[in-house]
Amino acid sequence: METYQALAISLGLGLLVGLQRQWNDSDIAGIRTFPLIAMLGTLSTLPGNQVGWMSAAGILAIAVLLAIANLAKIRSGAFDSGMTTEVAALLMFAVGCALGVGVTGPAIVTAGVAAVLLHWKKRLHGVVSSMTDKDFRAVMNLALIGLIVLPILPDKTYGPYDVLNPYGIWRMVVLIVGISMAAYVAYKFLGAKVGAILGGVLGGLISSTATTVSYARQTKDSPNISVVAALVILIASTIVNVRVLVEIGVVAPSLLKVAFLPMTAMLLLMVVECLVLYLPVRKQETLPQDHDNPARLRPAIIFGFLYALVLFIVAAAKDIFGDDALYWIAGISGLTDVDAITLSTAKMFNEDRVGAEMAWRVILIATMSNLVFKAGAVAVLGSRRLAFYVAVAFGIALAGGGLLLAFWPGAEVMQVPNP
Repeated sequence: METYQALAISLGLGLLVGLQRQWNDSDIAGIRTFPLIAMLGTLSTLPGNQVGWMSAAGILAIAVLLAIANLAKIRSGAFDSGMTTEVAALLMFAVGCALGVGVTGPAIVTAGVAAVLLHWKKRLHGVVSSMTDKDFRAVMNLALIGLIVLPILPDKTYGPYDVLNPYGIWRMVVLIVGISMAAYVAYKFLGAKVGAILGGVLGGLISSTATTVSYARQTKDSPNISVVAALVILIASTIVNVRVLVEIGVVAPSLLKVAFLPMTAMLLLMVVECLVLYLPVRKQETLPQDHDNPARLRPAIIFGFLYALVLFIVAAAKDIFGDDALYWIAGISGLTDVDAITLSTAKMFNEDRVGAEMAWRVILIATMSNLVFKAGAVAVLGSRRLAFYVAVAFGIALAGGGLLLAFWPGAEVMQVPNP
């Protein structure tokens, strides 16, 4: 029964890929050939066969047939130098082999991805042709950060307090750069479709501080866009709460169970503010922002050092001054970067150095501190009208955050000493 099931899946997947090739007018293989190739791969791995020899002979035979087909095209003067169909045929033989030995899930995913990639030819070529030098460097830097630097770092702790792990530190760098890069790619794909709301959302995922500075500067020359700029800045700052929840969920899922409700309460308060501000400006247009490459190596290294420094300071301050010192550290480090204190606190929670109630309060204080910093940046760089809107919106958010810290169940853990 399993054999017939494998053959049926091979037939279906071969038809899927073959349909795409036939629709694309391939001269090498189409809707009939691809199912035959996939089923040949499955049959070559059936029990009782010499799997290695049968599979090798099968893929060699297909390669020879493809070469003969291309020779015939050369002689007829209709040769196309593209090799996509040929590679797809070899891949579908491998998919059939995988199905024959019971590796069903990966085989189905591989065939599905192949069909989508083949169908997206024009779209993918369009993306590549539209890439700027900055975009290409971003992709290469992301590969360098995540695929080259991370694997070679030692996965062991160094120094006092046993908190400095090069591999663990750089893994957090990859997480932050990955989130920012995903938003950057989405921003590039959407292009002119990015309005105030989506611009704020993606800006918050890439860098809420950079978004704030950019739109604040725009209002200096164009005060009439101050309300729209305030909306974008408020949305970007609201998305920081989503970003923080994602980081907590990835690094410390157990902490998320405790932090989710209070952090979501802060998020919902700011969402309501965004809706109130959106009503009067929903028909106005906003100037798009030219985001910097989020995968630059230098900022990644700086964030790695910052994260390591915060991690060390938090551990040292807790050991020397007690738990209450963490609140002051959160307030200071959160001014310019929320990610570092969020990740370091989540890591310390995983190591049982900080309780859940204290951990989410430390993170919330950091996000509130970041609002203060951005309000100051707006006051210096933006128009007076923008500064007024941001001061009111952030003031309400800070008041709400203060109420959460004071009255949320478990508030007795927060006993901030007098400076």
